[in-house]
Amino acid sequence: MKYLSTRGEAPPIEFEDVLLSGLAPDGGLYLPEAWPQFDAGTLAGFSALPYHEVAARVIAPFAAPGIDEATLAGIASEAYAGFEHPAVAPLVQLDTNSWLLELFHGPTLAFKDYALQLVGRLFDHVLAKRGEKVTVVAATSGDTGSAAIEACRGRAGMEIFVLHPRGRVSEVQRRQMTTVDAANVHNIAVEGTFDDCQALVKAMFGDVRFRAECRLTAVNSINWARIAAQAVYYVTAGVALGAPRRPVAFSVPTGNFGNVFAAYVARCMGLTVDQLIVATNRNDILARFLETGAMEIGDVVPTISPSMDIQVSSNFERLLYDYVRRDPAAVRRAMERFRQSGRMTVAAVTMAGMRGLFAAGRRDDDETRRTVAEVFERSRVMLDPHTAVGYGVGQAQRRDPGIPLIALATAHPAKFPDAVEAATGTRPNLPARLESLMTLPERVETFANDAAPIMAFVRDRIGLRGAA
Repeated sequence: MKYLSTRGEAPPIEFEDVLLSGLAPDGGLYLPEAWPQFDAGTLAGFSALPYHEVAARVIAPFAAPGIDEATLAGIASEAYAGFEHPAVAPLVQLDTNSWLLELFHGPTLAFKDYALQLVGRLFDHVLAKRGEKVTVVAATSGDTGSAAIEACRGRAGMEIFVLHPRGRVSEVQRRQMTTVDAANVHNIAVEGTFDDCQALVKAMFGDVRFRAECRLTAVNSINWARIAAQAVYYVTAGVALGAPRRPVAFSVPTGNFGNVFAAYVARCMGLTVDQLIVATNRNDILARFLETGAMEIGDVVPTISPSMDIQVSSNFERLLYDYVRRDPAAVRRAMERFRQSGRMTVAAVTMAGMRGLFAAGRRDDDETRRTVAEVFERSRVMLDPHTAVGYGVGQAQRRDPGIPLIALATAHPAKFPDAVEAATGTRPNLPARLESLMTLPERVETFANDAAPIMAFVRDRIGLRGAA
């Protein structure tokens, strides 16, 4: 399998190089040259397999020929062995045809674990084979950072630097990053928003000399391996509810578009997906785009669902590339307009195609609290605020009540205890293994929204003192 940049000005490369590079050198995002296909019989057969075996089979076509399926099976088995539910990603029924896909049974209680526990081990495998080391740089709106740190901590071939917006993540999210006592883990609090953090990471990757001397790589959802690993839980949930014999729909709380794009990937591989619902909070750039046909940056508004407080959805570029028939020149023009003006439109025919599959909606904080309260009162199930956004928008936007709707439960409610308690009157408890989190010392450096001192800090920490 070869990988192409969405902007068409980087040479095709294979999976291992995509894994280690993250962003393409032309600023684009990598996608496979063609979508692997599973026939109906193969997909149906996945329902009888444990999660790690499905993961190996789904990811194998993307990783070939560099990593074979047997090697992937071993890596996947190790990656998911520590998850706390035997099904790894269980489904919970809320009413006649509505379900929650619980994606918080990993080590940091959020859906990012499902990709990053695998990706960290893939890095280990490839780096050991090549005898190389890398510097991982990530921006987080809350959950990616802790999941990436947990996946990379203590690994000999990696130094990891995580940028988070100071004061704009929950205390539990912050402490899951800053209390990790590992020499290769470095936390950076940025005076700004998640979009500022993301722009700083892109600036580091855009500096050719810095990128080369530090051997930069990414574990954000700009890294294709993340998307491939996330496609797995859409497949397992879909086949558990009868796909491909019958279609399913998903509602996904969305900020950076990576998670819902993974659902699109599963559909491209043969899963019968009737509808993908993009659920946003007040930072609703994606909902406005699907309603109006114009993607336009607004101000980032702090909410009780902070992981979605994003106005620049990087992974949308991958979807655009597919919907403009993989024309990289069209993508380059669109992304340049967006970079210069903060606004982008697409052709009517492209918009019509997207609306045939995607729907979108938004929930403000009051509506989110009401959803948390209503579901708890009705079923005694606690939803974290992000999951509540996804569930509420999903119920409002679903086209066909006869099709199973799967809302993604992207985080454990205990990661956002204040918001959940305010809505339900009951405070969710952290699992026993994380009870010490609130008392451990923190390790974090604070920086202004300026790439130069952060790059100097990275150089210093990896032993390139004085380089510039």
